Amino acid sequence: MEKPTLPYLESVRKQFVYYKTLGEKAIAQLEADQLFARTNEDTNSIAMIVNHLSGNMLSRWTDFLTSDGEKPWRDRDSEFEETLNTKEQVMLAWEKGWTCFFAALDALTDDQLSQIIYIRNEGHTVMEAINRQLAHYPYHVGQIVFCAKMLKKSQWDSLSIPKNASKTYNSDKFAKEKSVRHFTDDELDRIK
Repeated sequence: MEKPTLPYLESVRKQFVYYKTLGEKAIAQLEADQLFARTNEDTNSIAMIVNHLSGNMLSRWTDFLTSDGEKPWRDRDSEFEETLNTKEQVMLAWEKGWTCFFAALDALTDDQLSQIIYIRNEGHTVMEAINRQLAHYPYHVGQIVFCAKMLKKSQWDSLSIPKNASKTYNSDKFAKEKSVRHFTDDELDRIK
């Protein structure tokens, strides 16, 4: 008999890997200077969004179980300034944040999911804190993908089901036998 569901931590890890990969595939399509493009003073460049994600991840996931997620050393406002100047710096910040996050996530056990942690002095269960970031990080990855698509215009390589390809995509899915799998198993193969 098939395993009905993935354990929570395994499932959320797959979703975070999926969104990390989407962000990387979007960034990879851009020229270095496009990472710093802004439509006006009130918008963030992709580099700024990456800097913010990295700052958030480092703050939230360093000493995750033992210290408040909003670290005294974090300067959130500076994350939205032009502090990253090269594509290499952008990608280093990206990897530094995700590495910190995955190290903390991978160290967790199911019996810790109901443990209370704090973010800005507000208590969350570990599961709630993970869910909070599972909403936050894809929100910003979506911004990165949207900005990248706008910058690339007609040269954009779709990261989802390409326009006018839904019928073919669905036909392929329904041609397979029913199974219990994580949706990212196929999606990660498709966008790699």
